[in-house]
Amino acid sequence: MSWQAYVDSNLVGSGKISKAAIIGLAGGVWASSSGYTLSADEQKAIISSFNNADEARAHGIRLAGQKFLTLRADERSIYGKKAADGAILVKTKQAVLVAEYTAPVQAPEATPVVESLADYLIGVGY
Repeated sequence: MSWQAYVDSNLVGSGKISKAAIIGLAGGVWASSSGYTLSADEQKAIISSFNNADEARAHGIRLAGQKFLTLRADERSIYGKKAADGAILVKTKQAVLVAEYTAPVQAPEATPVVESLADYLIGVGY
């Protein structure tokens, strides 16, 4: 399956995720939703946030120009909130899944979609 298919089918296709991207830990966007652009600085900050969770918690995360308050940050997952909407970022062995959801979808509906795809990718070496 192509990286774009993971974004289109597994994430956005779930109906729980509104926008998503997969970025490589070594840099670069592997796939993204149409019109969803993460700047080079945002990509670097996302990747470094997994190594410096305190920074992510203190300053939040920026995705496509929008700032999200960080609710949780550790070496695997970062969860963010912006009003009624939210973001879920999950690190795999070689990439980071970046997903946003919009109200009325809530975190308990969207989070398992992203986390389970991450588990699958980790299981197959990505």
